[in-house]
Amino acid sequence: MKKIVAILFLGILGFFIFSGIYANDAFGSFGKVNLNDRVSNKFITKSVTNDNEIVEYNKSSNLETGSSNYVTSIVVNYRSFDTLGEVTVLFVSSLGVALLLGSFGGKLTLKYKANFILRVGAKTVFPLIALIGIYIFTHGHLTPGGGFPGGSMIASAVLLLYLSDENFRAKMSSFKLTESLMGSLYVLVGIFGLFTAGYFLSNFLNTGVVGNLFSAGIVPIVYVLVGLKVGSELTGIITDFLKEEVNE
Repeated sequence: MKKIVAILFLGILGFFIFSGIYANDAFGSFGKVNLNDRVSNKFITKSVTNDNEIVEYNKSSNLETGSSNYVTSIVVNYRSFDTLGEVTVLFVSSLGVALLLGSFGGKLTLKYKANFILRVGAKTVFPLIALIGIYIFTHGHLTPGGGFPGGSMIASAVLLLYLSDENFRAKMSSFKLTESLMGSLYVLVGIFGLFTAGYFLSNFLNTGVVGNLFSAGIVPIVYVLVGLKVGSELTGIITDFLKEEVNE
């Protein structure tokens, strides 16, 4: 009976989705769409406000978004509110894992013994992985990368320490504090943009010269906040999941 109800529910949901798409004049027929009419083209040319000057690397300045990475321009500048929602989804996921697995308080013991090479090798590469993660989210407005991959790399470095030493314990109180602080600062940056520029998460800082490290206004700031938040949340999820690897 549950399967029948689920299939009916999916069928109804699919009907509304497809009818909403194909009955909407905003979605043109396949192959007949003029990209110049799409906002995505304006995202690339950084001309949402109809300033159509040619964007030149290391020359153009004070653009709508100073990011030289198009993906970053869209994800963290034009659609930063969506990114805030994605970070919130990750937070809810982390909270769910903590509620399900976070009650264990016994001694965690891995089901294998890490050898000398693994223990020393993990401690050697840990700072390198963490440093590359930080580099990725601090340069996300210039190169492919950003807060999510950079934060994931930091969490992977912590996972490596867990797998190489069963006595290692991440100081979760610090990670939880970091996660909460970064999330709050992200919202505060958005509110500040609302009061200074008229809408939530507006890029209220000077965007500088495209291609420079110190450019793109609030974009690098947001990426640092997202990177630290994602790294903290994923570290919490890893810690909770590893509690399954235990001999009580």
